Amino acid sequence: MINYDPHRWWDHLLDIKGSMVREIMPPVMVCVVWSAGVVVFDKRVFHVGIPATVHSLVGLALGLLLVFRTNASYDRFWEGRKLWGGIVNETRNLARASSVLLREAPDLHLRIVHWSMTWAWASMFWLRGGKRNLGPNCHVLPEDERNAVLDAQHVPLAVAVRISRDLDEARRRGVISDYQQMTLDQNVQLLIDYIGACERIHKTPLPFAYVVHLRRALILYCFSLPFALIDTFHWATLGLVFVLAYTFFGIEEIGVEIEDPFGEDDNDLPLETICSNIEKNLLALTGKGGTAMPGAPEAEAP
Repeated sequence: MINYDPHRWWDHLLDIKGSMVREIMPPVMVCVVWSAGVVVFDKRVFHVGIPATVHSLVGLALGLLLVFRTNASYDRFWEGRKLWGGIVNETRNLARASSVLLREAPDLHLRIVHWSMTWAWASMFWLRGGKRNLGPNCHVLPEDERNAVLDAQHVPLAVAVRISRDLDEARRRGVISDYQQMTLDQNVQLLIDYIGACERIHKTPLPFAYVVHLRRALILYCFSLPFALIDTFHWATLGLVFVLAYTFFGIEEIGVEIEDPFGEDDNDLPLETICSNIEKNLLALTGKGGTAMPGAPEAEAP
């Protein structure tokens, strides 16, 4: 995600990065070249102008379709942000409660903290095409447990199971009661709920029929636009086509980019920053920074 000051819009008015210009300029320029051909044909060969009334009505309907498309995509983007806000809160709650309830078993508390921050990284990579990665500081985990989690069918779920096992170990040691174990495990359950909701957004794009119909209508509108403008604007038709095509293709492309907000595009959620903040917050509770867990091999961070 690109950070910017919304009050200083002159500073980023001409920015290219994240503005969709690179993505939409090819079809926009095709529309402009097509318009130039239409104008030349109209001036030198045969009059091809058409009344603008019907075209204006189609443009109104197309605008409504684009607004719906953008709103639907932004709803998905904002829901994804709320889900990751919930992930931040639940990892903090899990680390906070375990720091108090497991104060007599600091080794288990440290394991839960490390597995919790690993869960965030694993979930981020999992949402980016099912990548199997436990984050930059996974070296603090025992190698055999890391390998077992990475070989699992669903990596974030396998990490959550490790957290639940550590909570069960604390109960069997008599450090916490059954009720306390159940309370702490509720945080783990919510983490699974959140990753499931993120997967729902990631794996369910907007309906195919809607997207195809919108794009067909957009192409038909933009390529027929010079016929409706040529009688009034003549050579200025090229400039108007450029402006309208840039606007319409840009709105559609914004919807495409933000409908799955968990990727690595310029306008996607800053998941790396969120995961890093989770890691810092949780390690601060341990008072040990990046100290490796008991049984973990010494290794440099990848």
